[in-house]
Amino acid sequence: MVVSSPSPLRTKKTRAIGIPVIDLSLDPTTLSQHMVAACQDYGFFKIVNHRVPMDVISRMEEAAHGFFSKPANEKLKVKANPPTPFGYGCRNIGFNGDVGELEYLLLEANRSDDSTFNAVTDHPTNFSCAVDDYIHVVKELTCGLLEILALGLSLPDTHIFSRFIEDTDSDSCFRVNHYPSLKTHSNQTKPAHRIGFGEHSDPQIFTILRSNEVPGLQISTVDGLWIPVTTQPTDFCVFVGDALEVLTNGRFRSVRHRVMANTSTKSRTSMMYFAAPALNEWISPIPQMISPGNPRLYKSFTWNEYKKAAYSLRLGDQRIDLFKCHSTLR
Repeated sequence: MVVSSPSPLRTKKTRAIGIPVIDLSLDPTTLSQHMVAACQDYGFFKIVNHRVPMDVISRMEEAAHGFFSKPANEKLKVKANPPTPFGYGCRNIGFNGDVGELEYLLLEANRSDDSTFNAVTDHPTNFSCAVDDYIHVVKELTCGLLEILALGLSLPDTHIFSRFIEDTDSDSCFRVNHYPSLKTHSNQTKPAHRIGFGEHSDPQIFTILRSNEVPGLQISTVDGLWIPVTTQPTDFCVFVGDALEVLTNGRFRSVRHRVMANTSTKSRTSMMYFAAPALNEWISPIPQMISPGNPRLYKSFTWNEYKKAAYSLRLGDQRIDLFKCHSTLR
């Protein structure tokens, strides 16, 4: 049995619903309005016409495919071990008992050396270049989106969110998940509603996800219904994280999501850039988001404090509740 959290798995019926798809070629005012609405209503949207070069995406996908195609003993050379989460993992999600039907590679976005890549691939320089080029373009994309959101909120400083990501000490990270294909020769009966990666929200500010066409991703609505997300080869998915929910004092909501176990004969690969502040940065609701009609909902904390809390809990726990102001918990 796959465990995502100590609480029962929510199995409310999934439904088809129009997920926001935002065209980045729109004029800035219209674009910012659409993005703000999506972050308020869903905490999630897909983007098209993003101008991220397809060759950069393809090279990263090819590099990831090369790594996951290696024998298990080769991949285990870069196995993640406590207290660091970075490296290769298979089934285990974190160090608190959560498991899923996947394998993954987690890397620091601002890493200080490339020694890990010597064990990851036979061509470490090529792999390093593919990772660096991909992180560079999605980081630029992330900062641009955050600045458009600041514009849509009528904030005087449009860099108020993106500055966290542009910081050279940013704690951003990059993860590639690989959900193996269904073995066609297997006669073993698999239970329905198997989970590939359990229900959770992302603790960071923003997540930019790119996946192949194999389905599995689902997001949760406020009322607990699950929406399947389909993607095209040129799409990116954008997730509001816990830190952005706090910065906007709850106006934007971090979206809970999960990935169902792969039932396709083709493997599912997804690549996530998790945009985070530096460890010593303070996270608190920005003043413009607080008013007599919108009282402060969250305490101030450093990103390091929040990160430690996230790593100490199970995947599905509502970690953000630990940092709510007492008056909001009544």
